[in-house]
Amino acid sequence: MNVEAVKSIYFFEMARTRRTLLQSVISPVISTSLYFIVFGAAVGSRIQEVEGVSYGAFITPGLIMLTLLGQCISNGSFGIYFPKFTGTIYEVLSAPVAMTEILLGYVGAAATKGMLIGFIILLTANLFVDVRIEHPFMMILFFLLTAITFSLFGFMIGIWAGNFEQLNLIPMLVVPPLTFLGGSFYSVSMLPPFWQVVSHLNPVLYLVSGFRWSFYGIADVNPAISLAMITVFLVICLGTLAWIFKTGYRLRN
Repeated sequence: MNVEAVKSIYFFEMARTRRTLLQSVISPVISTSLYFIVFGAAVGSRIQEVEGVSYGAFITPGLIMLTLLGQCISNGSFGIYFPKFTGTIYEVLSAPVAMTEILLGYVGAAATKGMLIGFIILLTANLFVDVRIEHPFMMILFFLLTAITFSLFGFMIGIWAGNFEQLNLIPMLVVPPLTFLGGSFYSVSMLPPFWQVVSHLNPVLYLVSGFRWSFYGIADVNPAISLAMITVFLVICLGTLAWIFKTGYRLRN
């Protein structure tokens, strides 16, 4: 393992966050704070509690997950796409650095940035609502697995994308609707039976449900199933990236 190579890529990507602090950290925190203010005032005044939890506290795990998914995918995809766009990716590929070391550097940085913003939002949420964590170990596990998995997913998007439009296609047009319709702001049990069935086809539901269970012990889906789903998605991402590295898809050709 070339530790120095991994550290170089990792700290280079983390330095980009420091250079764009307003866009990378402050902007998503402010956006999420507005969700608390708007939903807490407009919806929270009409929905006092959901399954025994105040509405503001109920949506906190969903808001954290919404931000975490978006940030990890965005950072993971841009981190590998920009060197492709500028042509500097060939310097990395020609260096004595294994693909796994490149992956550790880029994905590790993307996951770190996503989790950092997620924890800042968790701290910010305490200014608006009373947040409790009943299963802290499981919360960290869901948090870590989700960050790594969707950073890998973003890395795949960055390799696949041929232009900036394709780079933003999935993060902007696919992920937000799935997150909003994945129980971030409501319990699936509040929906009619048909839409409950449809919601269970949404993979984000399992992430939000498992993450919310770690906070309050309530879930729309069995936490074990949620954990299994994120593990399966992680394995799929790793398998796909193994094929990409083996064939050099959109990296060497």
